[in-house]
Amino acid sequence: MRLTRHLPLTSLAAAIALAGQAQAQTEITIATVNNNDMVIMQSLTDAFEEAHPDIALDWVVLEENVLRQRMTTDIATQGGQFDVMTIGTYEVPIWAERGWLTPLDDLPDDYQVDDLLTSVRDGLSNDGTLHALPFYGESSMMYYRQDLFDEAGIEVPEQPSWEEVRDWAGQLHDPEAQRAGICLRGKPGWGENMALVSTLVNTFGGRWFDEDWQPQLDSPEWQEAIQFYVDLLNDYGPPGASSNGFNENLALFSRGSCAIWVDATSAAGKLYDPGESDVADRLGFAPAPVARTPKGSHWLWSWALAIPATSEHQQAARTFIQWATSREYIELVGDTQGWTSVPPGTRESTYANEHYQDAAPFAGFVLEAMRSADPTDSTLEPSPYVGVQFVGIPEFQSIGTQVGQTVASALTGDATVEQALQSAQRATQRAMQRAGYLD
Repeated sequence: MRLTRHLPLTSLAAAIALAGQAQAQTEITIATVNNNDMVIMQSLTDAFEEAHPDIALDWVVLEENVLRQRMTTDIATQGGQFDVMTIGTYEVPIWAERGWLTPLDDLPDDYQVDDLLTSVRDGLSNDGTLHALPFYGESSMMYYRQDLFDEAGIEVPEQPSWEEVRDWAGQLHDPEAQRAGICLRGKPGWGENMALVSTLVNTFGGRWFDEDWQPQLDSPEWQEAIQFYVDLLNDYGPPGASSNGFNENLALFSRGSCAIWVDATSAAGKLYDPGESDVADRLGFAPAPVARTPKGSHWLWSWALAIPATSEHQQAARTFIQWATSREYIELVGDTQGWTSVPPGTRESTYANEHYQDAAPFAGFVLEAMRSADPTDSTLEPSPYVGVQFVGIPEFQSIGTQVGQTVASALTGDATVEQALQSAQRATQRAMQRAGYLD
């Protein structure tokens, strides 16, 4: 004889309520990059879902180049795979103009839009309307091992030059100790090696295009900048530098395998965290180096969260991106992960926070770097485009990626610098003619 177990009425009602809640739960798919700040965001899934039990988060976490390819394909074909996309200052205005992103023009007062850094907010807007919310912002800077510099008697000036950096890297390069004099991005990609290379070209006096959109990649300025970059990494860089992007160099520097690193200001929090970095107590920092001109020597970027127009879960996606980019989220990270781990470069209130100021000696420096980067005037000679480390036109994603591959070929010795730049010039010329910029 089978026994039937009867639940008390109160338990039965609770079970029915829970079942109804589960049925009503909306799952949103979030595409993001595998950088440290995003990994922290993913680790706080439970905190979000507890506060919003009607929303579940499904994460797609990818390496930067792969993420960009997947998202660009999906948004252009209206695939609708993602409800939230992690995109940057380059994509937002272009995609917004094409109607691919949901406008964010009715944010609640408690979100405090005016607290967002002006330069970041402007970069994520189209016709004055935000189309993405900044998760973290960055410029670029130089990190160095203070202990090694002290031992060598090296004093860093207020504004270092690339020539000085090359000399310091030569003094501190020590392959027997498995320490490179310098680490720089070498991995091909418009947002990988070309982010650093574009600022290098800018400060050497070069530009991507002249005022008539004629490519300038075979100019003396490009030749000088790329030859400098190739020689510097081949002489004093780590083995396999052409495979290293932001994450790889962060790992190398944080374990003491590089004496100097020029890269994103967003790395500072992790490098100064003794739980994440072996060199946290031996760090110095300075502005990104300059050569012929200070213009365009440090970039401006924001990784931001946007909602594609194809998402079927607009309200749930909006709830999530407002949470992940809010003052409350920054405080949550500070309280649970430590204040050096909070997403930098987005809100004035972060830099006014005493907890952050105490934990982050680099805070004021980073804020000034972000405020002083000027995407509208980043080259010595006039240029027709907006952007420091990129060119704000739709075609740049393809052009920048192809040029990044040719620069990497010069770094690996598969081509001379002159050959690589001649090839890049021809390819860019063809791309601009096809796109209608040139006759």
